Amino acid sequence: MNTAMTKEALEQILDQALQDVTERTAGVRLRQDDQPPGEDLCTVHITFDKGFNTSLTLCADKSLLARMARNSFHEDAVSLEDLEEFSKEYLNVLCGKVTGAMYRATQIPAHFGQPTFYRGRYEPEGQEVQFILTYSDEHCEGAQLIHHVPCSQEDRAGSDEA
Repeated sequence: MNTAMTKEALEQILDQALQDVTERTAGVRLRQDDQPPGEDLCTVHITFDKGFNTSLTLCADKSLLARMARNSFHEDAVSLEDLEEFSKEYLNVLCGKVTGAMYRATQIPAHFGQPTFYRGRYEPEGQEVQFILTYSDEHCEGAQLIHHVPCSQEDRAGSDEA
């Protein structure tokens, strides 16, 4: 994804996919905002292992993910295990939509691995942030969709010397 199209085109695909999947699966409308998520976070990370050398991380307020899970499961309460299950499946659906849009735009088939769930903020090693899309909902709960690319050769050489 990092060289197959412009950064702006990729941002548009990711933004459209995130907003569409969030509203359809969880009944929550997110809008781009400058306010980052709070302190009580969960992160879901996924790596594209075929077609593109990149990864996506969704870092969101735990309360937002819990509300999305409750809406999706039609339950009044969700456990931490439910939250993890929902978050990983949500990112799977999101990446499926992104992969389809990327294929239509580039004709490059892609495959992504299993998502990994973390409590708190997670930042993958050996990768750098290319861009961050920041969102909030009507309750001021926030999320960030972070696009990572491999660290450049200069970055890796500098970290090897440290």
